[in-house]
Amino acid sequence: MKQFGETTIAFLMGFFLYTLIEITGRGYTHWTMALAGGLTLAMLYRMECTLHASYVEKALLGALFVTALEFTVGIFVNLILGWEVWNYSEVYPNLLGQICLPFSALWFILCIPASMICRRIHLQYHPVT
Repeated sequence: MKQFGETTIAFLMGFFLYTLIEITGRGYTHWTMALAGGLTLAMLYRMECTLHASYVEKALLGALFVTALEFTVGIFVNLILGWEVWNYSEVYPNLLGQICLPFSALWFILCIPASMICRRIHLQYHPVT
């Protein structure tokens, strides 16, 4: 049950931090992106708890996860439901307008401080003695 609480805190932090980043960066967000931000930080937190790797290695895995999640969500909300939450068709290179290399690079960069946040959460529940 304790792990659920820790992961929930990570999810909520990702939900609100990503929302803040997106509103600051482009002026608005969509609730599906807030969920994706929460899922991302929760996954990074679980990685922090189980994977012994450098921040760079965790950021690379995190960026791959975010890109895969963005593609999956994009296919559903943008192409199937037609909500047009985002469209990277004008960004080169892209895949179906749902993911693109420049944003995957941005996810890599953002996953480094995100992993550090996850480390701080982990240390709150599991202090080093």
